Amino acid sequence: MLSRVTDTLLEWTSRQSRCRNWYELVIVFGLSLGASAVYSIVTLLRRLAATEALNKQTATINQPLASDQIFDLVYQLLGIGFALFPVALAVYLLWQPGRNPFREIGLDFRQPVRDVGKGVGLATVIGIPGIGLYLLGNALGLTVTIVPTALNTYWWTTPILVLAALKAALEEEIIVVAFLFAKMRNLGARPWLIITVSALVRGSYHLYQGFGPFVGNAIMGVVFGLAYQRWGRVMPLVIAHWILDIVSFTGYAIVARVAPGFLPGT
Repeated sequence: MLSRVTDTLLEWTSRQSRCRNWYELVIVFGLSLGASAVYSIVTLLRRLAATEALNKQTATINQPLASDQIFDLVYQLLGIGFALFPVALAVYLLWQPGRNPFREIGLDFRQPVRDVGKGVGLATVIGIPGIGLYLLGNALGLTVTIVPTALNTYWWTTPILVLAALKAALEEEIIVVAFLFAKMRNLGARPWLIITVSALVRGSYHLYQGFGPFVGNAIMGVVFGLAYQRWGRVMPLVIAHWILDIVSFTGYAIVARVAPGFLPGT
């Protein structure tokens, strides 16, 4: 009799835990990149329905939010700050009694040299082929012309772009890798399935840029997923993503001036 009661309680606890993990996944992604993925799919459908070819359309990532310099700065900072709340929620939901959630996912400074080295390596592996894939996709009409930034040139433009890059790195790597991996592991998913789901989610919220960025970011998701699976640390992924976005956001204007026409839209 006692054994049956114990088994029933364990089964009920397991079911409750599974439900909780599903709820937490839906809530966090519904507040962040899951919503972005849905909007991205709808945007792609609208682009495909337009008479213009995809490579004749543009997608601007960092845009002015006000015509006045000071208020533009204020809105940029607010946008970056509030976008990090779902990240904070994800970390909070990973918090277990007596365990540091930052240490659990490897978001700390215990291995600074190794993390930077791995991050630079990942950025190199992803960045160079990524540029080629973008140029190929745009030439084939499968990718829109991406404008990384259309911000006016103020004293704060570069610092804001660096902060925007950090925001994107933290948001994507903590939610789409560390949080998703933890919750799917709790649900009993196998590593290959977790990596596949993570990669497809990463690709899906880039679909507003066309099919090329979807493929490129999905491949990036597989590489990053394998790296996280092996290292158990999200910090190298954050560093790599931060480097990639800094180069993309700040380098676009430089390329436009130094080599006009090299990138589509310059």
